[in-house]
Amino acid sequence: QVQLVESGGGFVQLGGSLRPSCAVSGSICIILTMGWYRQALRKVRESVVFIASGGCTHYADSLLGRFFISRDNGKNTVYLQMNRQRPEDTAIYYCYTDVRTYENRRLSRTFWGQGTQVTVSS
Repeated sequence: QVQLVESGGGFVQLGGSLRPSCAVSGSICIILTMGWYRQALRKVRESVVFIASGGCTHYADSLLGRFFISRDNGKNTVYLQMNRQRPEDTAIYYCYTDVRTYENRRLSRTFWGQGTQVTVSS
């Protein structure tokens, strides 16, 4: 089994910064991709950013230049640096990972964290 533990969400003032993190653990043969989605109240879940094992990243167009993802492969941890935050960034942020486990090395599976609330106050 694979577990994801998120931390670092919370309240931030308009224009401030937060840096949530997500640590992955479990019976992992290889981590392929790590990333974040978010879901605001009464809205659909949307992709924020992902980072592949080789370091390739993809950001939502609206977040370019404000959000930055980084990855510590030694700790199986991904970080989301969120700068110049706006009220529309208020959402639950979900970490996810695509992995191959030791039990099933032929297929990749996606696992999700429990979500961390980010609230931007004006």
